[in-house]
Amino acid sequence: MRRFDISAAQIDRVVTLFYIRVRADRVLGPIFARYVADVDWPEHEAKIARFWRNAILREKSYSGNPMRVHVSRPEIQAEHFTIWLGLFHQVLQAELSPALALQWGTLADRIGEGFRTGIVAMRQPKDAPPKLF
Repeated sequence: MRRFDISAAQIDRVVTLFYIRVRADRVLGPIFARYVADVDWPEHEAKIARFWRNAILREKSYSGNPMRVHVSRPEIQAEHFTIWLGLFHQVLQAELSPALALQWGTLADRIGEGFRTGIVAMRQPKDAPPKLF
């Protein structure tokens, strides 16, 4: 059962518009450019749209480990998720009803916080005291 009432086409559109903003962002754009070539953007967007369709519509169309991908990119820092979420919320608010933007935004915040805390925890030395947020 889906988390909330949104179509696959709406998810695809939000992902596409979001990544237009990411590529134009002065902080995130260069990081993504290191890992996603111009010709590979359609494939990347399709993969991320599958991630969201899996998370929202429960399609089971996504396979991968996004935490591992983010942790393995040393340029990606915990503070980048604030920028990421800000851009994502802008697109949600511009493209969806307020109720849908709130529902998806809440889910994105939870996932983004998981990535942020995961990056901090997984990158600290094993014998170091834990970082408190």
